[in-house]
Amino acid sequence: MVPTASLSALLALACLSASATAQNGSQTPAGKPAAREPALAALFVEDIAPAGTPIPRFKVDAAWPTMPDDMMLGQVSGVAVDKDDDVWVIHRPHSLGATDTGLALNPPAAKCCRPAPTIVRFSKAGAYLDGWGGPDTGPVIDGVSQWPKSGHGIYVDADKTVWFGGNGDGDHAVLNFTADGKFIRSFGRREKTAGNQDKASLGNPSDIFHEGNEVLVADGYINKRIMGFDGKANGFREYWGAYATPPADIPSDGHFDVSKAMSDADGGANPQAKNFGDIVHCIVKTKGGDYYVCDRRNNRAQLFRRDAKGKMQFVRDVAIAPETRGTRTVTDVALSPDEKYLYIADMMNGRIWILLRETHQVLGAIGRNGRQAGQFTWLHSIATDSAGNIYATEVSTGRRVQKLVFTGFD
Repeated sequence: MVPTASLSALLALACLSASATAQNGSQTPAGKPAAREPALAALFVEDIAPAGTPIPRFKVDAAWPTMPDDMMLGQVSGVAVDKDDDVWVIHRPHSLGATDTGLALNPPAAKCCRPAPTIVRFSKAGAYLDGWGGPDTGPVIDGVSQWPKSGHGIYVDADKTVWFGGNGDGDHAVLNFTADGKFIRSFGRREKTAGNQDKASLGNPSDIFHEGNEVLVADGYINKRIMGFDGKANGFREYWGAYATPPADIPSDGHFDVSKAMSDADGGANPQAKNFGDIVHCIVKTKGGDYYVCDRRNNRAQLFRRDAKGKMQFVRDVAIAPETRGTRTVTDVALSPDEKYLYIADMMNGRIWILLRETHQVLGAIGRNGRQAGQFTWLHSIATDSAGNIYATEVSTGRRVQKLVFTGFD
């Protein structure tokens, strides 16, 4: 029997060693595991539209993805699909406990595991392709590493460069890297935030969109706005709050209280609130030029569109399960390849809602709370590929990414 003091010391050492391992940058296993044969299983389905209405159908692939034998993912806080249908995730190595990472000790305390690098890329079929990133990846600006303490959101643009932010203490920067992990540029600065109306700083940015000279940031967990930068000049371009109004002057001490993510002390969700709630969780642009913003704490997405002069205009609210409390609903938005259908991730109810995008009619939902394949615990981020498959990530104790395979229509 191991004495309690010795066991405690061992676990503490494992945590420290795991953290160091996660800082080592690129990690590609000597023998990359091949993708497994799909193992499709049924999902919980709720049909809301009248019988006979075409609704996209899905099954979960319980064999997806294939991780290296010695690696483990922590909380998976973001997913993106690039133009080649490679699937990128950002996860939180620090969310793994000491009993998860015994292999990271020197000498090892267990046969498995070590944390996967922060940024991981899978093939559409589920093979682990490569990964990179950790605190030592930097960059260091004014003596401060800009790497987030708790990564949040990921976007891969048309040039296959990778964008991500963070919602940990002091995480007020968006970073942009090449596909193989070389730093390109950043917006905002770690440990510096100056409020909802400041035109240079960010406040726990949660999501990013980039196209041409347009860089948009869902900002975020401390601020309550969308922040726009000029991708060529790397400077301020625009910002807006709910209903396309100027961001409200909302006092903040620069720190996000994690308890707010589950608290009802704000009086509950208000899908008609004049300002965004505490967590502006996503920014998604359609191919047709519409913009969806996730106002998670108010159980709504807001739809925006630019006018002829390029000024952002509010179009409509899209309320999802507005009576929901706790962690609330709208965490992310994705679209079918033809953009006929809209998918909205609902954290508290553990499901993905399916809407007809033309009218935003709710057709149905897939998934439920749970820990089996096709169920969700703290459903966080979703993305679709060119075949219409959905990829979904989970945080807190969920800690995984799942593939929901599009199987057609009834």
